[in-house]
Amino acid sequence: MLKLKIWFPILIAGVFAVSGCAAPIMAGLAAGSIGSGTYFYVKGEMVTDYFFSFDNVWAACKKVVADKHGINVEPYKEISQGTIDAMIDDEKVHISVKYKAKDVTTVAVRVGIIGNSLASQLLHDKITDNLLKR
Repeated sequence: MLKLKIWFPILIAGVFAVSGCAAPIMAGLAAGSIGSGTYFYVKGEMVTDYFFSFDNVWAACKKVVADKHGINVEPYKEISQGTIDAMIDDEKVHISVKYKAKDVTTVAVRVGIIGNSLASQLLHDKITDNLLKR
């Protein structure tokens, strides 16, 4: 069973590579090395881990808010955690950044009062882009 779990993703990647879809797979593999690749959407927040230091992730989150022209920005940072509250595109955004381990930082994004998974995913994608540029 363990061998099947290991070989199945490789087999799927091979099928896409042969069919001419190698670029999206390579992009996905590159993004997987930035973040955990696993997003949890719990209670309106989309949460994932980034394999970067807390300070790098914090800077990337602040840049996302600035790039999206956030207003009423309220950053609050402590040694191992921080939050950024802002209004982006007329929706309240809450970003929570927490130190998890050396070079592992957890980020939770909530857009709107009850959460918006698509908008949260967009912000996570922008965080990833900013981390890749560093």
